[in-house]
Amino acid sequence: MDVSLRPVHPSDLPVFFRHMSDPESNRMAAFTAEDPTDRARFDAHWKRILASPDVVTRTVLADGDVVGHAAVYGEPGEREVTYFIDRYYWGRGIATAALRGLLAEVSERPLLARAADNTGSVRVLEKCGFKVVGEDRGFANARGAEIDELVLRLDG
Repeated sequence: MDVSLRPVHPSDLPVFFRHMSDPESNRMAAFTAEDPTDRARFDAHWKRILASPDVVTRTVLADGDVVGHAAVYGEPGEREVTYFIDRYYWGRGIATAALRGLLAEVSERPLLARAADNTGSVRVLEKCGFKVVGEDRGFANARGAEIDELVLRLDG
């Protein structure tokens, strides 16, 4: 499967909304929007993301189809990576390939990442060189509770 990244197009947003509205995907991601079915809030969120010069956001394509997105955001020295892949494509190496592509594009280090009990996501991050450096706890909208999460870091 050919995995590539490109800048986000406005036509990608309805696809992202569908991906991010999936209940199982949200449960796995844990730290999601308060109401993932609120399209107006989703659109306002993406408008801010796409307008920010400090955020690098890319659409993830698999064999030319939009299957998710990946981004780097945050303050210098505390920048984080994030990614969201359509559940249909889980377990096919797409998240790993997308994150590697994003890391090749964004040379800034260190980068942080966070993962709850999503072992697949932790494996993706570790394959890309991230190391667990700590733990945190936060309220996960998709779970309706505070949960533990791992903090991972990529240096040099």
